[in-house]
Amino acid sequence: MDPLATHDEAAADMPEARGPAERILNQEEIDSLLGFDLSDDEDADRTGIRAIINSALVSYERLPMLEIVFDRLVRLMTTSLRNFTSDNVEVSLDNISSIRFGDYLNSIPLPAILAVFRAEELDNYGLLAVDSNLIYSIVDVLLGGRRGTAALRIEGRPYTTIERVLVQRMVEVVLNDARAAFEPLTPVHFNLDRLETNPRFAAIARPANAAILVKLRIDMEDRGGRIELLLPYATLEPIRKMLLQQFMGEKFGRDNIWEGHLATELWTTQLEVRAVLDEHQVPLGQVLNLKVGDTLMLNAGPDSPVALRCGPVNLTQGRMGRRGQHIALKVEQPPSAQAVQRAARGER
Repeated sequence: MDPLATHDEAAADMPEARGPAERILNQEEIDSLLGFDLSDDEDADRTGIRAIINSALVSYERLPMLEIVFDRLVRLMTTSLRNFTSDNVEVSLDNISSIRFGDYLNSIPLPAILAVFRAEELDNYGLLAVDSNLIYSIVDVLLGGRRGTAALRIEGRPYTTIERVLVQRMVEVVLNDARAAFEPLTPVHFNLDRLETNPRFAAIARPANAAILVKLRIDMEDRGGRIELLLPYATLEPIRKMLLQQFMGEKFGRDNIWEGHLATELWTTQLEVRAVLDEHQVPLGQVLNLKVGDTLMLNAGPDSPVALRCGPVNLTQGRMGRRGQHIALKVEQPPSAQAVQRAARGER
């Protein structure tokens, strides 16, 4: 028997000779690391790698005015859709979230009708998605379907012209309510651009761009469905300062007491001004050769206008004279407001 082989087998059986055992992650730990959890709903807080990826998204909570606008939209839609359907309609706001545009397009449950609309004053687009449950419910209500019966769904066929026209009328009602919801904040007109059934043809932003997603639930007794309103951050950027307000009409940095104090101090501020008789450009060599007793000839006469300056800015003009034992300047016209502002900023 080989003594070396016996020694190797004995060393292999010793616990100290073994390296640290490799620990294999189970599926639950892998899902937690990647940020996936099938047991939670889609609104739950993400963890792991997905949380790091989504950290670049701007949370809608940083725009407090958005929630006020959409709460107003819910109240307006409740009234307008009741008038539109002549039925008891209840509109509720499910949630407001931030999402990437590409992720949203991939998550749209099909079949659905996607309404692309344009925000005229904001010079950009938005997206309104109507799910199939609401489409068939609206068609059933508007065409006289009986109450107490669920809307009949026929899968596997495209939407008919009648269905598209009825949904278009409902979308126009919702967009008009959205205009009224934004009206106290800023005037914005939302005009319907087109209706699409394929999400690829409803691309209004790059897949990586962030957007605000608003999910609305519409219930008509035993019928109803969802409307999802998507506004890219690029669309909201022109009114971002307004959306940062905590309440409607909030003013930032306005203090009447401080304004009065500042105005009082400005009136007592000492300002140095210079009366310039004439300017003459000479070569540097001539200036270096100047001696005591040399005479500089000016092009100004006794009646020539004299410029009154504050630093490099010309404030006004006047005439040279004498008052007692002092040389005086008579101002002929008041300083312009633009010249005073430039002098205060130190501009030329």
